[in-house]
Amino acid sequence: MSEQLERLLSIMTRLRDPQLGCKWDVAQTFETIAPYTIEEAYEVADAIACGDVDELRGELGDLLLQVVFHARIAEEAGYFSFEDVARSIADKMEARHPHVFGDDAANDRERRWEELKAAEREQKGATSSMDGVARALPALLRAEKLQKRAARDGFDWPDACGPAEKLAEEALELGEATPDKRLEEAGDLLFAAVNLVRAYGVAPEEALRAANDKFERRYRAMELLAGGDFAALSLEDQEALWQRVKRGADV
Repeated sequence: MSEQLERLLSIMTRLRDPQLGCKWDVAQTFETIAPYTIEEAYEVADAIACGDVDELRGELGDLLLQVVFHARIAEEAGYFSFEDVARSIADKMEARHPHVFGDDAANDRERRWEELKAAEREQKGATSSMDGVARALPALLRAEKLQKRAARDGFDWPDACGPAEKLAEEALELGEATPDKRLEEAGDLLFAAVNLVRAYGVAPEEALRAANDKFERRYRAMELLAGGDFAALSLEDQEALWQRVKRGADV
């Protein structure tokens, strides 16, 4: 194990020491740390999206700290250690890459990968194709994963026409829904949108992220054109600025 990793593990051991450590760190549990783990993963993704390598180095360190933190809590409870975590993922990666670490020269590596993951889920007692799709995933990403699992079982539209018609149907149902049914119908509409986007080979999470970024750029551009008083404009004037910004090649 590297010197710096040993150092980090020692730091976490000291922070969690009931007598000599930090009261905040000692008080943490898997549940209280989980939100920070998710946040750090998103900050890693943000650093990558920004192309900031220095920031990425720091954010990867923050994410590694989360792994060390969880492993330390587990070791104190007698569950497993950081070494067990590293061994587990090393064993898994070797098992999932028989074409690299074994004698399997399978050409369809994506199919083989999914078969191996399915076998792992079965060994863990999975009884459904839906098992293992984490509930904590962003809803859009989870919808895509659930649909892909169903598609592997053959439960999928043969082309984009089916999901397109379903999306239109769900839009009508949302418009006709009573207040107590709007949440359910809105969810059905979004789920259908994921299905349609997926039918075109587009990752829904990436598509929506790009749309968010584009909307933000255009809105900021409108605010600049309005001279800092955008909210005071009429809707007609705001729409005129929106159209003007849309015509701009840079946004």
